[in-house]
Amino acid sequence: MDSRGSAPHPTGPVAEAAKRLLAECCERQGLILLAAETDEDHVHVFVSAPPRWSPAQLANLLKGYTSRYLREQFPELKRRCGRDQLWTQAYYVGTAGEMSAQTIRRYIEDCQGR
Repeated sequence: MDSRGSAPHPTGPVAEAAKRLLAECCERQGLILLAAETDEDHVHVFVSAPPRWSPAQLANLLKGYTSRYLREQFPELKRRCGRDQLWTQAYYVGTAGEMSAQTIRRYIEDCQGR
């Protein structure tokens, strides 16, 4: 998920709230959040979901949920983003396939801050 404009530092309170909200959203929907890391302009999320969830549905769910609550908790995001969406409509989806969950988690953790 990409954010619009310059984002707060990836280890700040907004990043921590985003990770908490991602976990909360996944739990409420019966999804398994395997890893989540933030960067200055994007978020890496590794989610296990039943096949009834399309990648587009997952992206929309996670972006909508986090956007709503982050804007409530951090009014400066409203000023920074204006009436535009907090997240862009773009997203990247990859499947685990032959890679292990551990390999994907390590990739997400290693990419933080790049």
